[in-house]
Amino acid sequence: MAIREAASADGTTIVYRVTGPEGARPLVLLHGWAGNLRNWGQAADDLAERYRVIAVDLRGHGYSDAPESGYDDPKNWAADIAAVLAAEGITSGAVLLGWSYGGIVLSDYLTAYGTGAVAGVIYTGSQANIGRDVPGAVTGPAMQKAIPDVFSDSAGHANRGFAAFGNANTGPGHDKGEDAQRLFGGSLATRPRVRKALFYRTVDNTEMLRTLDVPVLVLHGTADPVVQIDNGRYIAETVPNARTSFWEGSLHGLFIEDPARFVAEVTAFVEDLH
Repeated sequence: MAIREAASADGTTIVYRVTGPEGARPLVLLHGWAGNLRNWGQAADDLAERYRVIAVDLRGHGYSDAPESGYDDPKNWAADIAAVLAAEGITSGAVLLGWSYGGIVLSDYLTAYGTGAVAGVIYTGSQANIGRDVPGAVTGPAMQKAIPDVFSDSAGHANRGFAAFGNANTGPGHDKGEDAQRLFGGSLATRPRVRKALFYRTVDNTEMLRTLDVPVLVLHGTADPVVQIDNGRYIAETVPNARTSFWEGSLHGLFIEDPARFVAEVTAFVEDLH
């Protein structure tokens, strides 16, 4: 395992972790809003047995820099991913996997840079667009309930806001306490101003989706209360070459809810790529 960093176009330092065989296909993991590169848990370790897993701390999250502004500019998000790929010498064959807000970030990258370095794309519990009245960008009820408390500087209000997610990130049934607390801790560690800024932008990547020339896998829980399944369906219906796996009754964090199934489905998709 190696912790590395790359300088984005605006000077922001992006921190990322690399695990797995050096010569294997690159699999870039992009976490969600108020998350970090440790969100992926056991699934990342299992995927690293076969792939060169590059788990990124998005700008403003984890150990990456948190600039005062610029979160509303899709070119910044795109440049962050381009900087990581360049730092790792990746010019082709990468698979981009975005969870939740990470799907917006990878879409920003594809809109700006195209698919020259990319062989396939995976959206899990995610969306490609954001903003009021933008297609494929419906805010789920758990997210609606959490706002505005999750934007607050008050620790009490923030805790109350994040509590609205309940077990959305870990799945119904048995409470995966350790995973849940890791996710909550990372969310609270994300600066309140960053949590808020990520929602104050409008981006419509639909035209990119319509012309996307690489295979796409959409993984989504039918009961996802954070990013509703309609957003996943929108991606699948818009891209030319989509494979879908809609998990009946599952929630938002599929890689925590059932890591073995998640790894198996991601692996099957990646192994089919050229």
